[in-house]
Amino acid sequence: MISQKIAVNVKNGSMIRAMFEEGEKLRKIYGDDKVYDFSLGNPDLEPPEAVRSSLKNLICGDEPDLHKYMNNAGYADVRFKIAGHISEETGLSLTHEHIIMTCGAAGGLNVVLKTLLDPGQEVVIFSPFFGEYRFYIDNCNGKTVICKTAPDVFLPVMEELEACITPNTKAIILNSPNNPTGVIYNEDVLRQINSVLEAKQKEFGTTIYVVSDEPYTKLVYDGSSIPSILSIFKNSIAVNSYSKSLALPGARIGYIAVNPCIDDIELLIGGIVFCNRTLGFVNAPGIFQRVVAEALESSIDIEEYQKRRDMLYNHLTSLGFSCKKPQGAFYLFPKSPIPDDVEFKNHAAKHNILLVPGSGFGYPGYFRIAYCTSLKTIENSLPAFEALAKEFM
Repeated sequence: MISQKIAVNVKNGSMIRAMFEEGEKLRKIYGDDKVYDFSLGNPDLEPPEAVRSSLKNLICGDEPDLHKYMNNAGYADVRFKIAGHISEETGLSLTHEHIIMTCGAAGGLNVVLKTLLDPGQEVVIFSPFFGEYRFYIDNCNGKTVICKTAPDVFLPVMEELEACITPNTKAIILNSPNNPTGVIYNEDVLRQINSVLEAKQKEFGTTIYVVSDEPYTKLVYDGSSIPSILSIFKNSIAVNSYSKSLALPGARIGYIAVNPCIDDIELLIGGIVFCNRTLGFVNAPGIFQRVVAEALESSIDIEEYQKRRDMLYNHLTSLGFSCKKPQGAFYLFPKSPIPDDVEFKNHAAKHNILLVPGSGFGYPGYFRIAYCTSLKTIENSLPAFEALAKEFM
């Protein structure tokens, strides 16, 4: 038998993965073109040419030691390039010592939390949130504290944040652009958060780390911009991956960037490198470290995702669904026309539309649509959404 704790977690596990598996079943019955799977944030676009060329050159070339172990933080020359790229964007002086290569953002977040948390220490997350955060925090014997955001606009409310912070608060996780809403936390909001944190740190005599989950920072629309977390928060750690910006989710490649202004930074970085090894990640994939280092200026075609966003957003709102237009990422988070979002998800599945209930993101009464699927799938789904809307609107 497995542990009771894991048995409970499996039972109450990811609604996203459950809907994805449901989609596999439906596709076998109805065919790919008649199943409209919006469950998983799995990029439809292929990696840019720079990624493919770099990978081809590495595989076909004769570079020595390509498949061997390296420093547990990753190749120094790769980290040097990433540090320089971040320094140009933020104005901070990062070196390769401030960068640790990781097995994606998920691996990076687990490494950071394992490094920071003693048992029972608290981590604040804003709802709606990526559901796995709770498991990541629990992996490190931490305690999740959920902070509500403003209804429908999904931005942090400072009074709510103040109430959530205690002497036991060790970290706060930010995710902007947000999964599942696509909302960007603008600079004014971030500086307000910083003011709250500075006041609470002074009040309690503690240090509160800001851990920024940043896989969507390159996916922004309509001229929006993403403020740098590292430039605003002294005690900040950015965790990023190339799963979305370079369409490499299966490569599991990302990094941790530690703010050079943090006190006792050598101890913190040493702890992160140690946890990167002892959690079993050991090293980020060596070949893909080399690949992304050659593609730092590249990105997938953002306009393709904007086209998908606009098609679905315009269609759904014309049918009467209420939804804040996302500024980034590749998700819509409309309001469910009935209070029970799980029941609504079940109704949608009868039309072969696979959605994820807002309950899975700590925000009942809404549902998430991942529009990173093919344009053809979105086009085929429009009549099904019309039929679904007629049941409720």
